[in-house]
Amino acid sequence: MSQLRREALRAFKKLHRTRQFVFQGDELTLKAGRKEINEQFRKNQSEKNEDEIKKMIQLAHDVDNELRTSVIQAVQEEEGVYKLRITEETTRLDNVVFNPDAIIEKPASRNRKGNSMGGCCGGQNATKN
Repeated sequence: MSQLRREALRAFKKLHRTRQFVFQGDELTLKAGRKEINEQFRKNQSEKNEDEIKKMIQLAHDVDNELRTSVIQAVQEEEGVYKLRITEETTRLDNVVFNPDAIIEKPASRNRKGNSMGGCCGGQNATKN
């Protein structure tokens, strides 16, 4: 078995383990995830171009990382109350309190010379006022 084939098989198995971990208890999502992983790998199993295979293996690693760090489960316990399943691998960002009295300034105009040009980026359909 070639090295790339072994790497692809490892990525395939790792995605399935991640799917089972991230979506545990959610049978519908577990089935959909299994189907999608199997379809994508089956669709590309006859690929011979090594560069393309490496790109697909990297994509599998990226998807695995994204699932482990970005997906959380929320289960409704009662009306308006949810229990979140956050793991050690889940990315946590700073929780900044929103100031409802904040003054949000409009973005500066892109046209610095005061000319009002229409169209995208003052393109060919632009007209001067």
